[in-house]
Amino acid sequence: MNVADLLTDGFSRVQGSVHAAVEGLTAEQLGARLDAEANSIAWLVWHLTRVQDDHVADVAGVEQVWTAQDWVTRFGLPFPAGDTGFGHRPSDVEAVRVDDAELLTGYYDAVHEQTLKYVQGLDGQALDKVVDEAWDPPVTLGVRLVSVIDDDIQHAGQALFVRGLLERQSS
Repeated sequence: MNVADLLTDGFSRVQGSVHAAVEGLTAEQLGARLDAEANSIAWLVWHLTRVQDDHVADVAGVEQVWTAQDWVTRFGLPFPAGDTGFGHRPSDVEAVRVDDAELLTGYYDAVHEQTLKYVQGLDGQALDKVVDEAWDPPVTLGVRLVSVIDDDIQHAGQALFVRGLLERQSS
């Protein structure tokens, strides 16, 4: 397995978890919060997708899917176009409302496609390139991409957990 295959597998696992977390849910279920401080499934999936879009577009040197394909308008959220959800308060989480799961999976799938186009051209040497000197030690491309996969899979797991609790409550 080469680097491109490994990264493709990692991001594809995120995609599978995203779809499993949201498919078939109603707008009410997607926006449900277990308590006033909790994140909804909609917010978790929107946020993990925004982070992947932001970080991969940055290292790839391309425009984010969020703006390039006008997902920002389709979602109609009350945030600046560059917002990824970092530092959101409960009221911000509440503002992430979607009519159906297809909006979330559609945006994730578009980001996933752009991500795979980028990672499929990488080799092992590319991963050593420093992409962010604001940290000590500086962040390499490999560390950044693994960090995105790690963050995404954690949030997707949280969304799956919330889904399980909601399904248990309704049965």
